[in-house]
Amino acid sequence: MRKGKFIVFEGIDGSGKSTQMRQLGKYLEERGEKCFYTHEPTESPFGELLRACMSGKIDADEHTIAALFAADRLDHVQNPVYGMRAMLEEGNVLCDRYYFSSFAYNGGVVPLDWVIELNRPAMELLRPDLVVFIDLDPEEGMRRISRRTERERYETIERQRLTRNKYLEVFEKFPENVAVIKSMPSREETQEEIRRVAMELFGGRA
Repeated sequence: MRKGKFIVFEGIDGSGKSTQMRQLGKYLEERGEKCFYTHEPTESPFGELLRACMSGKIDADEHTIAALFAADRLDHVQNPVYGMRAMLEEGNVLCDRYYFSSFAYNGGVVPLDWVIELNRPAMELLRPDLVVFIDLDPEEGMRRISRRTERERYETIERQRLTRNKYLEVFEKFPENVAVIKSMPSREETQEEIRRVAMELFGGRA
């Protein structure tokens, strides 16, 4: 029986999910909750290979990338040293991206049903208690990531629009506890909404 809650943050590029995840974790820790922070792609050899594909250092097609994400994710769940199931025995896990990212990003360009089947082993082993989707306008997302010195594979306005639409589509397909949080002009306002839905897992109010 796992001890902690599993909270996943999702969103298109530039949505601020990494920052919001850390802010929520700090808030929970101040209330006595132990939190682990993790992300996908991971820091494992699978994740390093994926980052090389995403940056263009390795030329790989979308099917290969989808399969690599699924492999990295399964290791992320199962690994006895840094796996999320092991972490959950000790506390709460906050994760930046999980299988909905594959459905939205990869499932927009290769058959979605195939991507779902690739990820089914991870889905059966570990489902989130809460998925926080930070909903950001793709144009604003591109404005934010334009400040970065390097662009990754999916960072185009066309791909971001497609990805946002696919996220909303796949949320309808699965009975997950998904909270769609509109990205506010103020990070604090966005965080306030995230805390409100997250604290329902812990039987309290933000």
